Amino acid sequence: MSDEFNNTVDGAAAERLRSFISRLENLDNEKKELLNHNKEVLDEAKNEGFDTKVIRKVMALRKMKPAEREELESLTDLYLQAVEA
Repeated sequence: MSDEFNNTVDGAAAERLRSFISRLENLDNEKKELLNHNKEVLDEAKNEGFDTKVIRKVMALRKMKPAEREELESLTDLYLQAVEA
């Protein structure tokens, strides 16, 4: 650790630290707001009869690369066949 942080944080270093903490707190608040908006949209979809579990699954699949998705689907089918046989 540098000498300026050994015993106390003062001056420019203290101001910089306050700035980092403030920015992180703001990001946490923004994240909470986004999660709340996400919940509101899912609630709206649910109220219109859509299955939110399936919506989340579709979103996860859309994030995957096509090859990863095909491999997952193939392995899922293979495993289902194995346990249903």
